[in-house]
Amino acid sequence: MSLVVIATIFLTSSVIQNEATGEQASGKPAWEILSPKVCGDKLCSEVEQGSHLGYIGVESYRVETVAENLEVPWSIAFAPDGRIFVTERIGNLRVIENGILNPEPIKILNVGGFEGGLLGIALDPNFEENHYIYLYYTYNDFLSTYNKLSRFTESNNQLSEELILLDKISGGPFHDGGRIKFGPDGKLYITTGEAGIPDMAQDLNSLGGKILRINSDGTIPDDNPFENSPIYSYGHRNPQGLDWDPVTGKLVISEHGSSAHDEVNVIEPGKNYGWPEVVGDETDPNYQSPLLHTGDETWAPSGASFYDSDNIEQWKNKFFIATLRGNHLRMLDLDIESNEVLSSIALFQGEFGRLRDASVGPDGNLYILTSNQDGRGSPVPTDDRILRIVPLQIVPDDLLSPLKQFKSGIDPTEIQCKEGLQLIIKKNNSPACVRMDTAIKLEERGWGVMPPWL
Repeated sequence: MSLVVIATIFLTSSVIQNEATGEQASGKPAWEILSPKVCGDKLCSEVEQGSHLGYIGVESYRVETVAENLEVPWSIAFAPDGRIFVTERIGNLRVIENGILNPEPIKILNVGGFEGGLLGIALDPNFEENHYIYLYYTYNDFLSTYNKLSRFTESNNQLSEELILLDKISGGPFHDGGRIKFGPDGKLYITTGEAGIPDMAQDLNSLGGKILRINSDGTIPDDNPFENSPIYSYGHRNPQGLDWDPVTGKLVISEHGSSAHDEVNVIEPGKNYGWPEVVGDETDPNYQSPLLHTGDETWAPSGASFYDSDNIEQWKNKFFIATLRGNHLRMLDLDIESNEVLSSIALFQGEFGRLRDASVGPDGNLYILTSNQDGRGSPVPTDDRILRIVPLQIVPDDLLSPLKQFKSGIDPTEIQCKEGLQLIIKKNNSPACVRMDTAIKLEERGWGVMPPWL
């Protein structure tokens, strides 16, 4: 285990108009030391450059490495028992348990495609009772490529009883979509790409280039906009991120454009979002216009989530998008009711490379997945990684000793240490704050453990 760096960032925003502009082999969890940029006399993530700059504020957080040496992680899901499931595009399903990445995959699927593979994952809302895991993956069938959505039953970190819910979703080397999430209504939503065949997005007889919506058993909801069809919206190129606005409850997606013109769309059931008939600022009353498009800039947006958490107050309800070619985490302040983008900020520009997913965990922290091993990035030796962004806890100068905190009734896991010291829980369950090198030696000798959640 190594120390994390505390980052205090000074942020500015670019106010835009409605222009649709790990693998840890074994042993202790590894927290990575990150080298922050410097803005004046403050540590910072990024100062956005542009002609319309507005002050956002000062915020403090740290970035932790949850897992490393993964092989193109694509999606993440959190179990009620604390486990974290992660898909690797090469076909492996991995699990992190008690802060440790299991060295062996819990499931290996035979996958196909170049941009395809094992993509989205979702856990059933009743996972504690039924242990259902849903996976979206690409496969080859003779000379054809397809995607399917299957439900598995998990037991003791093993998957069995595959039940195919949707099959023969058009696939190819590119544009396979693949993000899956349960909505507030308990329905399962699926993003699909048009597999490099643009006209497919307009074809209601094809599942490609769509947002799909099904019941958890694969049946069609009675209130879907098209009778006996899983299609919820159409006219999409390659959507890879989706989440629901905490304020309005509306579904918002991120979508890859063609040579730039990436989009953020607010989804209405049964609506046509125009690909390939309209792009960018082009308008037509038959098609829905995007809430935002990137103009001539390419983000290559992938996984996305609203920050429905109070952990970092100034991020509350912001929409975060992991970008691939953009090499940053995009933070958007959206007013869905007014159809406006209030601010757009690029965080971590170039610091972690290509980012594939952004997801808020049950702990209220934002998790991001890197994608530097996908053949298009510049990986560092520990790539690919799962990173977690957590708020900085300010330690007061008059902090009680760990033993006095413990005797005052504070849970051992909530003990605070002064700067430069590491919390360790001794064998008698009492806390101590020691130097990192001492903590490592104590843990190696079995005299204590360092909590993996810190």
